[in-house]
Amino acid sequence: MNGFHEDELQEKPIDLHIFRRLLKYARPYASLMVFCILLLMVVTAADLAQPYIVRSALDGYINAFKIPYLEVPQDKVPPGVHPVSWRDKILVRKSDLSQVPQGATHYRIVEQDGKYYLVQNLVAENSNVIIEAVNGEIVARQGEKLLKAFPLDRDELNRFRARDVEGITRLSLIFLLILFIRFAVNYVQVYLLQYAGQNIILNLRKEIFSHIENMHLSYFDKNPVGRLVTRVTNDTETLNEMYTSVLVNMFKDLFLLLGIIIVMMRMNFRMALAALSVAPIIAVATVIFRNKAREAYREVRKKIARINATLSENITGMKVIQIFNREAKKFDEFDRINWEYYLATMRELRVFAVFRPFLDLLFYLSLSLLIWYGGPRVIRGTLSFGTLYAFVHYMGQFFQPINELAEKFNILQSAMASSERIFQVLDTESPIKDPSDPVAVGRFRGEIEFRNVWFAYEGEDWVLKDVSFKVEPGETVALVGATGAGKTSIINLICRFYDVNRGQILIDGVDIRNMRQSDLRRQIGVVQQDVFLFSGDIKYNIRLNNTEISDERIREVARYTNAHQFIEAKPNKYDEEVTERGSTLSAGERQLLAFARALAFDPAILILDEATSAVDTETESLIQDALEKITRGRTTIIIAHRLSTVQHADKIIVLHKGRIRECGTHEELLEKKGLYYKLYLLQFKENR
Repeated sequence: MNGFHEDELQEKPIDLHIFRRLLKYARPYASLMVFCILLLMVVTAADLAQPYIVRSALDGYINAFKIPYLEVPQDKVPPGVHPVSWRDKILVRKSDLSQVPQGATHYRIVEQDGKYYLVQNLVAENSNVIIEAVNGEIVARQGEKLLKAFPLDRDELNRFRARDVEGITRLSLIFLLILFIRFAVNYVQVYLLQYAGQNIILNLRKEIFSHIENMHLSYFDKNPVGRLVTRVTNDTETLNEMYTSVLVNMFKDLFLLLGIIIVMMRMNFRMALAALSVAPIIAVATVIFRNKAREAYREVRKKIARINATLSENITGMKVIQIFNREAKKFDEFDRINWEYYLATMRELRVFAVFRPFLDLLFYLSLSLLIWYGGPRVIRGTLSFGTLYAFVHYMGQFFQPINELAEKFNILQSAMASSERIFQVLDTESPIKDPSDPVAVGRFRGEIEFRNVWFAYEGEDWVLKDVSFKVEPGETVALVGATGAGKTSIINLICRFYDVNRGQILIDGVDIRNMRQSDLRRQIGVVQQDVFLFSGDIKYNIRLNNTEISDERIREVARYTNAHQFIEAKPNKYDEEVTERGSTLSAGERQLLAFARALAFDPAILILDEATSAVDTETESLIQDALEKITRGRTTIIIAHRLSTVQHADKIIVLHKGRIRECGTHEELLEKKGLYYKLYLLQFKENR
């Protein structure tokens, strides 16, 4: 598989396979992620505890005055129970007693018009009680029944509620402590998770870039730069979101959902059934959403990759677009691709716009069921208000991860689509591979031999046909011929950017396929017609991060190639900033820097691929002046259209339609009056 295209991706159930493969990248951080999961359990426990504490505060303390009191003898008060001393009587809350003494007098606190009364023998909590004065005495009327009522002053009421105040204070401190613990644990969990996620993506980006660096050149012919940039940037960032937002946090969601179900079941089984009656509908909606979302997310990733590829291509070729006045046409082309991306995004939004509001509808439906089922029971006293509140709060927590499910599906599906494309890159193997048992090579002597070489970029559309020649160490050999004759292909084969289809290429008698590519290319210096310079300074573009090349060596090779003169004329000299692709330098200056770069690495074989065709006559004379010095002691291959630049070559090979037609020195080929002679005459006439 030489290339990939978004349209080639088919809908097939491979999520589990891809997910398992993604987990391999997380394996080095498995212990860290397990620790994060344990921390998430603490966070989940803190989330579950909050409504339970509020429920305890409501039922156990705030609304505790509704609990009846029993009059008990002092010696009958159980240990650990907090009695209330009132008018020489000892009163204990009924809820504090495991067994109600026979004949015990009941009391209840009743509030009316902002005043509080202690009513004797009022057993039923929800009976309609009216406090009134009868014959000068305060009584509580319960239908036709009159009960004794005793006004409670502020001090007496405070004695009855002192325990509640202490309990609320204690629960408030516990609540606050839980919040602080949750904050600290959540901070550690988020930090560690992000640390693991960023390291995973760091390693993945390095793997992708390293893989792309080692791909054969035909791969880049078939895959736009913008598409490959999308793989290394956008797609890896999407995976980062999956590792940090989905992979571990889904455990939190699972813990929270299971915890809420267990807590609600233990609190009130029937209420839990009423609240969770919408769960089957949620499950069905989630399955439908998943199927719809997958297709939408894939389409969006496909379209954004096309936008990136189009942008990269058009920005790189902006000079051509403006020269030929194609701005309007290129804009129309981009507008069409951009509109397709817009439509794909809108389809994705429509899926999301249905799912999220539908979940909100189910949430409010579950609240309605809770209020419908629990409200009357609270009024009748068979269900505490705190329990109803806790259920309402738990249902909000229950729907929170479900509401976030849409976003998590978005991230997960985008990650699946991105990972498919990333693995398309990583699974594309280069046909140019190092041998399993490479030949150890030292410094090349520089002997190059082609033996019956046949080569085609595609199928059997032969670019080179049965090419054989030999270059002796230290020789300067020129390759000439019309465009398409196969000159540059010979250079590509020597550098092993491509492998021959038939035949052999040997350096110092060793087939280059038996060498490591790094050993081979380390000793070959290439200067091309279209010089590529990186962003940085002039020193960086000569050294290319090779710390073994000293500043003095850089100046030395710059003098050899006559680049020193123009560099010294720059304001910052060798520290002069070079913009992207060297746009601030002239074509001649870029070529001189390319010569200096090649020589700085001291190659045994020097290749000049149309290296002087883009420079002016004055610059060419500077290069020619340096050629005699820089080619001394190394094998040099020169490709040139200008025959004047190769007249002093030791050997000139004339190529025509992929075959060697002539071979000899400049004088020998002119005497033959063959193809070289005709080329020479044509250029001689053009230069007259």
